[in-house]
Amino acid sequence: MSERLAPAQGLAPAEGLAPVESTSAETLAPTPSHTVGPFYGYALPFPGGGEMAPAGHPGAITLHGHVRDGAGAPVPDALVELWQAGPDGSLAGAGGSMRRDPVTGGFLGRNGVDFTGFGRIATDADGHWTARTLPPGSPAAPAAPYISVCLHARGLLHHLFTRVYFPENAAANAADPLLASLDPARRETLVATAASPPGTYRFDIRLQGEGETVFLEFR
Repeated sequence: MSERLAPAQGLAPAEGLAPVESTSAETLAPTPSHTVGPFYGYALPFPGGGEMAPAGHPGAITLHGHVRDGAGAPVPDALVELWQAGPDGSLAGAGGSMRRDPVTGGFLGRNGVDFTGFGRIATDADGHWTARTLPPGSPAAPAAPYISVCLHARGLLHHLFTRVYFPENAAANAADPLLASLDPARRETLVATAASPPGTYRFDIRLQGEGETVFLEFR
């Protein structure tokens, strides 16, 4: 909660402007608090932002979930960004997520063949998001395969970072330095849940409160 400040004393008013009457800050009511954001442009979500896997790829998986606040209510205007290595652990260098026609400037998007390793999805009215991607490989031992998540949402002064690990990589997860550093209950907030049909995973993001997702700080 902020307060209005009294005008500075001892300053001469500019020509043509009336001086401001001095008022004690104690007599002014505090200004109301406001929820911050969202500040991202609504043009940031792009067509097919969640279609990360090449069209028709037989190894594609579906990753989806909800973004919820501390009270468990859905966050309908969050922006979820996914960054990952390819199935072989290599970092994709292919462009396409924001590819545009050099002549018209029109949006071209992915070419449908190359894997870019990047997706950007806006949550719907229920706070739900969905991405179709490829299973990540491990970028470097001893890290287990994971997908990096960057979350933009209302009320956040800074975007948040977290990770998605996968349940079938139990041995690799057990050796992962980050997961090993966490309490078992907290560790589970970073592991997606296998769902139906096969190749589908659910990963919910809880901003605070019971079951809060582990968020990462980069230094």
